[in-house]
Amino acid sequence: MKIDILTIFPDYFQTPLKQSLINKAIEKSIIDIQIWNIREFAEDKHKMVDDEPYGGGTGMVMKIEPIVKCLENIEVKRGRGFRILMTPSGKQFKHDLALNLSQREHLIFICGRYEGIDARIEYFIDEEISIGDYILMGGEVAALVVLESVLRFVKGVVGKEDSVKNESFMNNLLEYPQYTRPYDFRGFKVPDILLSGNHKKIEEWRKKQAIIKTQKIRPELLSKVGKA
Repeated sequence: MKIDILTIFPDYFQTPLKQSLINKAIEKSIIDIQIWNIREFAEDKHKMVDDEPYGGGTGMVMKIEPIVKCLENIEVKRGRGFRILMTPSGKQFKHDLALNLSQREHLIFICGRYEGIDARIEYFIDEEISIGDYILMGGEVAALVVLESVLRFVKGVVGKEDSVKNESFMNNLLEYPQYTRPYDFRGFKVPDILLSGNHKKIEEWRKKQAIIKTQKIRPELLSKVGKA
């Protein structure tokens, strides 16, 4: 999978992309990630990427020219990817969307700042995505959230692929409780069924616990069980 990220803070991604499974996937050439500095595509001598909003108002708005020029440059060098604008007004990011995006061969993330990007950007993108109903300082951390979630579904990124199949939100249920050693921690013991060796009974217990946990924490998900 090819991934391109447009930002005015390219260093923001240096450490996160060098950690854990993402770094290993890059080293194995499973994913190819390129970071693009939007300022490099600004044509004025000061490399300005923002300006005052038409109609007045507080804050600054990101200019459309350098972003579109960057997108066009990527298209020439790496092909036409699926363009995603990270914005709090976008479609809410959920498990199904992550799974859908993981099937694409090329993703492009655009990270906004300030009061947002000139609204005409909508003519140059394919999707607007939000990670929640709150405001961040910029789209960089949101892009990383989406990236981590999506890449877990890309073949070869997660070593034990079966672990992905049994996580929260698969089949619209939260994941069942997990335990490891020690068996007894300050009087809190691991459920005996998990030590029984009876895999059928353990599977039944886990399904039941997933339903109980979902009912307690996210009851609205139960109406969607079996419809994924």
